[in-house]
Amino acid sequence: LRSSTTRRLVKHCGCSGRVFEKLLFLLQQMNADKKQAVLDLSKHVDQKVRVKFSGGREVEGRLKGFDTLVNLVLDECVEYIRDPDDPYKLTNETRQLGLIVCRGTAVTLVCPCDGMMEIANPFISAE
Repeated sequence: LRSSTTRRLVKHCGCSGRVFEKLLFLLQQMNADKKQAVLDLSKHVDQKVRVKFSGGREVEGRLKGFDTLVNLVLDECVEYIRDPDDPYKLTNETRQLGLIVCRGTAVTLVCPCDGMMEIANPFISAE
């Protein structure tokens, strides 16, 4: 066994050293899995991405960095302004933001800009 603390825990729980070592290994694996990122954004670093936030804002910029909590660093960032009368509709207006840090708790969508295009809504009937 590795340490006196481990020996004391084995004695306290009444299991064999091998069983305890196996349990300890499984717990370490579970903790290692928790530290992995929800998204694998490493393939999108230094590429243009579009980010949508929980409040409805949308920005587009070059992904410079991220962490496991999906906090993002975007450079050359542009915000797309929404229509004040219809919050679901984007206007043609943009605002230059430059270098920004996006808090991960507010991020709802991250998608690469390559291959992204706007299409007509197929559920609206043609009049």
